[in-house]
Amino acid sequence: MKLTFQKSLFLLLLLIALSSCKNKGMKDLSQGEIHFNITYGGPPGSFGPKVLPKNMIVSFKKDKVLFDIRAIGNSGISNLSNPSEEIYDTYLNLIGIRYSYEGIDEEIPPGLASMQGMVIKKTDDTGEIIGFKCQRAEVTFPSLPDSVYDIWYTDEINIDHPNAANPFKEIDGVLLNFFFFMGDREFRFEAESIYSKEIPDKIFERRIKYTPISKELMDTLITRLVK
Repeated sequence: MKLTFQKSLFLLLLLIALSSCKNKGMKDLSQGEIHFNITYGGPPGSFGPKVLPKNMIVSFKKDKVLFDIRAIGNSGISNLSNPSEEIYDTYLNLIGIRYSYEGIDEEIPPGLASMQGMVIKKTDDTGEIIGFKCQRAEVTFPSLPDSVYDIWYTDEINIDHPNAANPFKEIDGVLLNFFFFMGDREFRFEAESIYSKEIPDKIFERRIKYTPISKELMDTLITRLVK
């Protein structure tokens, strides 16, 4: 019994030590990946329930961020922010057909027009998501006066301008639980893991093997996919 207790105590102390090292090692993290789980509100849309994207990967390195939502195969939507190169691009893959839109700074990306006009109110509420201390903010829309949406963000991940290419630009922190409205559909993203890893600069370069299209057409295509 004494040996069992000693083993249990040792394992407990080891787990605490590993947890402390992990959290300490993640502070000031400047490159890596955040993996998100996706849930939806509303009907399943054109993707269909079986192929609707379930996950999103956000790759980051200093001030460069890539949001990557994948459906079946290589189909999906990517949003790239590389402020130092003035790249704010949206990419759409449709079963081998590739489209791109070259955005500009301070612009709401295609597909997210429904986010225009939102009002963000920061609160004093705090919580923890995947080991990071987070703050809560409330989001409301003039067209939906009775609805309040929560987002959670942290300043413990070292990304410069983390929301340069999404509607939450005024939030100076990394989003770990948030939402997008694409058309009438709500996409809810919740971080489930984060990895410290070397991210090659190449993935933050502008993709040239895509057909450039207008913002209006890109917005229409994305909205139809999730309608």
